[in-house]
Amino acid sequence: MRLIERGSYLKELWELRQTPDIKVITGVRRSGKSKLMEALASEIRKKEPLANVIHVNYNLTDYEHILEYHALENFVEAHYVPGCNNYLLIDEIQMCTGFEKAINSLHARDKYSIFVTGSNAFLQSSDLATLFVGRTYEIQVFPFSFREYMAYYPSENPYGSLTNYMREGGMAGSYLYPNEVQRYRYINNEVLNALIVRDIVSKNKIRNEPLLHQLIDYMMDNIGNLTSIRVITDTLASSHMKSDHKTVGKYIDYLCKAFAFYKIRRYDIKGKKYLRSEDKYYLSDQSFRYARLGTKNMDHGRILENIVAIELLRRGYEVYVGVLHQKEIDFVCMRQGEKQYIQVAYDISEPKTFQREVSPLLKIQDAYPKMVIARTFQPTWQHEGIQIVDAAQWLSKIEL
Repeated sequence: MRLIERGSYLKELWELRQTPDIKVITGVRRSGKSKLMEALASEIRKKEPLANVIHVNYNLTDYEHILEYHALENFVEAHYVPGCNNYLLIDEIQMCTGFEKAINSLHARDKYSIFVTGSNAFLQSSDLATLFVGRTYEIQVFPFSFREYMAYYPSENPYGSLTNYMREGGMAGSYLYPNEVQRYRYINNEVLNALIVRDIVSKNKIRNEPLLHQLIDYMMDNIGNLTSIRVITDTLASSHMKSDHKTVGKYIDYLCKAFAFYKIRRYDIKGKKYLRSEDKYYLSDQSFRYARLGTKNMDHGRILENIVAIELLRRGYEVYVGVLHQKEIDFVCMRQGEKQYIQVAYDISEPKTFQREVSPLLKIQDAYPKMVIARTFQPTWQHEGIQIVDAAQWLSKIEL
């Protein structure tokens, strides 16, 4: 497999190398966390040739003898080199029994810069403060962006590349397979079912696995739709799938903690407050939907919206669904004091569709930037202060 340097992630990890925090790399399964850890080890060795890098990769049988926390700590201590910077990189940390005890002890020794990755079902954002007594810093890794996809498949036609990316997604492991059927089989069987679902079932001791699968199908079929736990529960019940609101809510939480889905809350633009009744859910990668449900009923608008939602999260924005006078704005994006409003549409060539997309933005009274992202196949232009941006151009933009 051809490797693409994931420069923004590597840059962040390098900048964090001397911080005292436990650096925890998270993200959906098969999103490239292990490859990133290998790249970090190489980067350290290249830029700090006198540094000591202790790299434990539990995917390899070389480390079967340290699958218990005492053994892990003893191994690390035996490889410590005084008088230089010592970096500890551990991949798939959950495979070590009692791993949190070893990491906490090693962190307390104040001798190592520690980086870890692990299965998201066992190393969840909400659990980090509990697992690790020392401070933690989370670096979230996403599947390949459109920019990375174009780096892997160079092309002078970004518009055609986006058409392909919408179907193929960013799960780079699937790129090794020669045709679409095999790629989707890999994504569904080897990633979604064998890794993500298996982890969730194992960690949370789920008894009703058929309900979990039915829920996944429903959420994939409704990406970008406002929904509530009550509506989901009632819909599943109509399909003779017995469940209750509490169980459905827990299962959704498990799926989000495993980074299979991302929940986007609603935000009242006029009242400047967050709303609780309904949320939207987006897939970490659009290829999961096609791999699971097939490509017969392709909703290009929803898929493009999903891609934009994940890209905004990748760029470090807090993302919300905007509500203004019964109108909906697809995304309200906030980051370090800045805010922008975004509508996403696949095709705005018809005047009626164009007006439908811009009218909610025109009703917003503040001066923050407003944008429509669509497949225009044209350079960016303005409509009454609203930027109209081609999706391929916006997705291929490098934002610092």
